[in-house]
Amino acid sequence: MNNTDIDWSNLGFGYVPTDYNVRCHFRDGKWGEIEVSTSDKIDMHIAATALHYGQEVFEGLKAFRGKDDKIRIFRLEENAKRIRSSACGLMMEPVPVELFKEMVLKVVELNARFVPPYGTGASLYIRPIELGMTAQIGVKPASEYVFIIMVSPVGPYFKSGFKPTNICIMREFDRVAPQGTGRWKVGGNYAASLSAGEKAHSLGYSAVLYLDPKEKRYLDECGPANFYAIKDGVYVTPASDSILPSITNDSLMTIARHNGIKVEQRHVTVDELEHVDEAAACGTAAVASPVGEIDDLDTGKKYVISKDGKPGPVTTMLYNTLRGIQNGDIEDIFGWNTIL
Repeated sequence: MNNTDIDWSNLGFGYVPTDYNVRCHFRDGKWGEIEVSTSDKIDMHIAATALHYGQEVFEGLKAFRGKDDKIRIFRLEENAKRIRSSACGLMMEPVPVELFKEMVLKVVELNARFVPPYGTGASLYIRPIELGMTAQIGVKPASEYVFIIMVSPVGPYFKSGFKPTNICIMREFDRVAPQGTGRWKVGGNYAASLSAGEKAHSLGYSAVLYLDPKEKRYLDECGPANFYAIKDGVYVTPASDSILPSITNDSLMTIARHNGIKVEQRHVTVDELEHVDEAAACGTAAVASPVGEIDDLDTGKKYVISKDGKPGPVTTMLYNTLRGIQNGDIEDIFGWNTIL
């Protein structure tokens, strides 16, 4: 397949086969050599801890091709640190940061022809995953792990333009348990969100804005993304041990501060939505997905965020700045990009 065989502008957020993936095994107390594979299959024992006890953690990051044709990988080290935190949370062997970086660079270089051209809005999605491989029936951590990085080109998130969507609050669902696995990027968190997400989609909403699983008073995550709001000129985002620390959210907060915008990470009550000027879900896929309206399905309350149906000025600035840095159009003063 040549680059010209892919219709970049019509790519979705799905799996497109590429040439290679890279793998590394942890056995006998140490990580082995990096292996390059052309297979899209893994050989796993039916009693592997990943299958039975959920010993599985993953990450998501992107590579972009700039106008200068150079490839930029965004905030590589932060993803390396976060998957280590996730692994420790699930009693898995954490992947060394340098090994993570080396494998990401290798898999992107090997699949460079799948990094979409500049200006298409598409990117190369990078998916690292670590799995517990030890065959055992007893509930305990594995002693063997495999770390794999696969890549796939993905299309632009906003196919119909950068504009607000509506989200909802449903108190019948919890994303995670208090003091549970919410702060780590594990597959079980996403499996737990499927029921709520599908119900929201069936009702015409793009995502669920979860409330804290203990008191149902404070805002939590927004589907698979972090949530932030602009209130009285301040960037406000929920803080909680059950929220996954978003690298995108951290980036947006950094840009906000650099532009003189005050940032608050704190508990945010549902009632505060009454006084919000802008809001968005933020994550790797969308960067920032503006919110038009938030409907509380339990109380019937509707919080209209966007009065004119357009993204707010702060969200637009943050989105354009971050995308500009990722694409190499804006100077990377924060040192976020790894350039190949």
